[in-house]
Amino acid sequence: MKYLLLASALVLLSACANHSPKLQTSRTYAVEWIGERPLIDSSHVTLTLDDDGRAYGTAGCNHWYAPYTLAPHHHLSFGTPGSTRRLCAPALMEQEQRFLKSLQTVQRWDIQPNEQLRLWPENGQPLRLWPEEG
Repeated sequence: MKYLLLASALVLLSACANHSPKLQTSRTYAVEWIGERPLIDSSHVTLTLDDDGRAYGTAGCNHWYAPYTLAPHHHLSFGTPGSTRRLCAPALMEQEQRFLKSLQTVQRWDIQPNEQLRLWPENGQPLRLWPEEG
């Protein structure tokens, strides 16, 4: 009986492991929070991971791009981002710099049951993103 219970538990655990959410490439995610602060109202910050190891999106004012590495066990890291050089309102530029700087600290990711993507730095609060429709 003890072995039957153990076998049943292992089957359930493996079933759960096979249904863990996957980080989707070629899907655009909209940023909602950068660490401990929400985005400025009406600003639009996005992230898309392409299949070739390049991330890109809008940073609120400028378009941005960076290499990324996706590894087993939910590890994710970004290289140094580049961007276009438009000037916007100072608060929007500060938010954009915070976003680009925070990307470089990302070490892992997870997806919540409500489909929210979280990108975690070594320390502190995550970037929180939602999949865009379309």
